[in-house]
Order: sequence, then structure tokens, then C-alpha cells
Amino acid sequence: MAAGIILVAINPYKQLPIYGDAIIHAYSGQNMGDMDPHIFAVAEEAYKQMARNNKNQSIIVSGESGAGKTVSARYTMRYFATVSKSSSNAHVEDKVLASNPITEAVGNAKTTRNDNSSRFGKYTEISFDRSYQIIGANMRTYLLEKSRVVFQSENERNYHIFYQLCASAMQPEYEHLKLGRSQENNLLLS
Repeated sequence: MAAGIILVAINPYKQLPIYGDAIIHAYSGQNMGDMDPHIFAVAEEAYKQMARNNKNQSIIVSGESGAGKTVSARYTMRYFATVSKSSSNAHVEDKVLASNPITEAVGNAKTTRNDNSSRFGKYTEISFDRSYQIIGANMRTYLLEKSRVVFQSENERNYHIFYQLCASAMQPEYEHLKLGRSQENNLLLS
């Protein structure tokens, strides 16, 4: 197995006008290297290779906490939806990422470097039909940091869901959980 193109991207922590539809169309159909390095160039190469060789392709998005992995994955999915001209699935990234609030509540925590740090990994599989239009997607998550449940480093927190449950402790549907304030429960866990 050989590695393909590697793109190093830096999160500017602000919106830039380099991800709109005009930029997608500029990269669509272009050969790698004809345009500036961009997440759309990587997506175009994978899409072309899939169509040309009729083989599955993978794009690995990796980086530190706050590096912009989720945003890069979203741009990639939007690129595929746009270039494949998937009519009813044109917003597949919205459908796939609609589960993010739940996934992030269960798998994200405050760290010293990021208030909303993903402590889990995601594998997203996008399915195309024979005319290379998106027909669906499947997202699998896997927990990376189980130790956070019982221990947090100084100035860090447990998973967001813990605090959300504790904040709802007085709701009738949660009484059976015997939750108290997060500070009390957090002491029991550490």
C-alpha cells in the first residue's frame, strides 16, 4: 500500500473566502499540481481516482486538538456533493454531521488547549452510485480516551455529557440516576 498526496493545512481560526462554490468549481476537473495546494485538490484527486479506476479511495484527516479536522472533513464532503451533482444528497455533509452535537457531547471535553476537544476518532464512509453521485454515508465513532471518565488532568474536564446530565439532575426523567452537582460527582470520580 502506498501513501498518496499529503496536504498540511493550518487552521487560521477565522473564516477565509477560500471554500466557496466558486473555488470548488475552480478545482473540479483539475490535475493535482495545476492549482495551489488545497483540501479541494485532495478531494478532486480522490474523486477522479475513484471514477477512473473504479476503486475505493481514502482521505485521512489528522491533526492536533483544534487543528480543524472536522471542518476539513466537512469541506471534503461538500466538495464531493457539489462535483458529483448529487441532487437530493447535495447536503450530505449536513446529514452526516447532524449527529455531531450528540457525538461531541459524549466524546468531547475541555482540555488545556481547546474547550471543545474531540477525544474520539471518526470514520466516515461516503457511498457513491455507478454514476459517481452520493447515495449515502455512514459514520462510525470510536472512543480514544477512556481514562478521562475517571481522571482529568489539572484545568481539564470530563466529557461534556457528564456536566449536561448533572445540570439536568433535577428533571424528573433523570431522578433515578441519583445525580448531584457536577463538582460533587467529579470528586467521586477522581
